Amino acid sequence: MYEPKPIDTDDVELSEELLELTEKIAENVHNVWSAGRIADGWTYGDVRNDISKETPCLVPYDELSETEKSYDRNTALETLKVIIKLGYKIEKR
Repeated sequence: MYEPKPIDTDDVELSEELLELTEKIAENVHNVWSAGRIADGWTYGDVRNDISKETPCLVPYDELSETEKSYDRNTALETLKVIIKLGYKIEKR
C-alpha cells in the first residue's frame, strides 16, 4: 500500500516576499490545471460530473471559492518550503 512521505517542512519559515509569491504561484497552478482539463475535453458546469467532464472550477482563480483556492495555495506554499528545505535560495532579480 502506498504511504505518502512528504518532506517535513514544518521548520521552514518563508519571508514576507516569498509568502506574497505563494499567491502568484497558486494562481498559476490553477491556470496550469485548468489548461490541462480543457485540453482533456472538460468544460465548465455548475456541479462536477466526471462522465460529462464538467467542473465548476473552470473559472479564473479569483472566482474560485476560498476552499478551492486553499488547495492551490497549499501546493504553492509547500513547493516553496521544500525548495528552501533542500538548500536552495530564491531571490528576486
